[in-house]
Amino acid sequence: MDENQTNKDMELTKVTSHVETVKKVEPSVGNRTIIIRVIWYIAGLLLILLGFRFVLALLGANLQNGFANFIFSITHPFVLPFFGLFNYTPTYGVVQFEASVLVAMAVYALVAWGITKLVNITRSN
Repeated sequence: MDENQTNKDMELTKVTSHVETVKKVEPSVGNRTIIIRVIWYIAGLLLILLGFRFVLALLGANLQNGFANFIFSITHPFVLPFFGLFNYTPTYGVVQFEASVLVAMAVYALVAWGITKLVNITRSN
């Protein structure tokens, strides 16, 4: 019985010596990835705010309301460069389709995409 146990131990040693240890490799988050995530986070936040502005203007939101006033005032600097595109002046409190907001959303999304591509241009795959 002692010889039988020794043979089993030798076989087990042979088997375990041939098993390779598999190391789990976690993907590292590099600086570029963090920068890209921050850019898309900021762009996403801006696009959400502009989307709220578009819907509020479309529904004729009252500027006396605190939420509507906050959204219109915080997004005004981002939409201001696009107001002259369609020859109308923004009037608040009446139903209005603000196409300039949609153009601003498209431009800011394209700018964010372009910046992330520039950050990613030297990344090796």
